[in-house]
Amino acid sequence: MPAPLWNGHITFGLISVPVALVPAVRSSGTPLRLVHAEGDCLGRIRIRKVCEIDEQPVYDQDVGRGYEMPSGAVVPVTDADLDHIPLPTAHTIEMLGTLPANGIDIRQLGAGAYYLAAGNTPAAMRPYLLLARALARRRQAVVVKLAVRGDRERIALMRPVGDALTLSTLRWPDEIRPPDTVAPAQAEIGDDELDAALDLIAARTAESLGELPGLVDHYDEALTALVEAKLQDRRVSKPARYPPPVDLMSLLRNSVQDAHAARREHHGGGGAPPP
Repeated sequence: MPAPLWNGHITFGLISVPVALVPAVRSSGTPLRLVHAEGDCLGRIRIRKVCEIDEQPVYDQDVGRGYEMPSGAVVPVTDADLDHIPLPTAHTIEMLGTLPANGIDIRQLGAGAYYLAAGNTPAAMRPYLLLARALARRRQAVVVKLAVRGDRERIALMRPVGDALTLSTLRWPDEIRPPDTVAPAQAEIGDDELDAALDLIAARTAESLGELPGLVDHYDEALTALVEAKLQDRRVSKPARYPPPVDLMSLLRNSVQDAHAARREHHGGGGAPPP
């Protein structure tokens, strides 16, 4: 198990559930690096922490925290200080209420994904499993509030996955920009076009991510092809650009046929597509 980022308790009525917050995702990336491009040097660029007073490099073990006063003076704040901050959510995940699993504005998602690991003793495991299975039975998620050391209070969505509890941190409502800045001007949409669009959505509907065809990250593959082409001094073909649709209905009908064909191929060949 990864090293815990936070240790505390979930309060479930009068029941206290000890948990540890651990990352639920692993970082991934490509071999692309920042390099010194001038003169074909290609030396790798390193990001270093530098003190703005003595201009000397600072290593991670020498980095601390400080609270900047209005006067500009800095008050040092240690991890021990933060462990004693007078904030209930610094040590306890406060359950604010439950919602249907789909009852969250998706714009608030994506701030972070974690597991809440159960304690190792039977006394810790029983209330943990009780909470996870009760939420699974109700098909509900819990909105909670917590504060991780050195950060502000955060709201999050706690949901069961099997017998494990997950935590997806959320944006506060005031962090969400209103949609009217990007909403398009009104346009006339025909009923037949809307019906065809609904057919296309239905043809692409699945019960889980694993059932979706094409759910593969091809970026590394494309990047390798690009690098090989550069080494061989040849060009790679660019992906096609789609012009604005002229005959929307024809495109929708063809898209529905393509979606059904893709699902048949993903599910092993012939026969009617899954409902």
